[in-house]
Amino acid sequence: MKKTTKNEIAEPMVAYVPAVTSFYSLLGGNKFASDFDIINMARQGFPKHTLLLLAKKISLTLQELADILHISERTLQRYADNAVIKKEYAEKAVELARLYTRGEEVFGSMEKFKLWMKNPNYVFKGETPVSLLDTSAGFDVVFKELGRIEHGIFA
Repeated sequence: MKKTTKNEIAEPMVAYVPAVTSFYSLLGGNKFASDFDIINMARQGFPKHTLLLLAKKISLTLQELADILHISERTLQRYADNAVIKKEYAEKAVELARLYTRGEEVFGSMEKFKLWMKNPNYVFKGETPVSLLDTSAGFDVVFKELGRIEHGIFA
C-alpha cells in the first residue's frame, strides 16, 4: 500500500492576521480595526473633532494644523465639531499620525519626538521639521531623517 503525505505546514493562524497599526490611536483608536477602515474613513473625510484630537495628541496648535492642511485657521474653526472635513485633509491627518508614531518609535518617547519636531534643525536648513509638513516632499524628508537617526547616520 502506498503511503501518502500531506504537504501542509502547521503554522499558527495568528501569523496571518493583520496587525493593528499603532497610529490608529492618534486618530481616535478603537473605531479602526484594520488598514481598510482607515482607507474608507480617509476616503469619506474625518470629522473635525478627529483632526482636533490628533492635533492635541501631537501638540500642534490650531494654526500649525491649519498650515499643514492648507486651510485657514478661521475656516477650520468655523466647521462644527462633527462636520466631516474634506478627504484631502483626512489624508494629511493619516500621514501626520503615521509620522508621529514613527517618530515615537525612533526617539523612544512621544515627548522627545515632539520637542525634536519643533526645534530648528541644521539638516532642514534651520527650519523646524514641523514647518516642512505642508508638502508631501516635506513629509518624505522628515521620514528619511528619522530613518537616518534610527540607524545612527547623522548629517
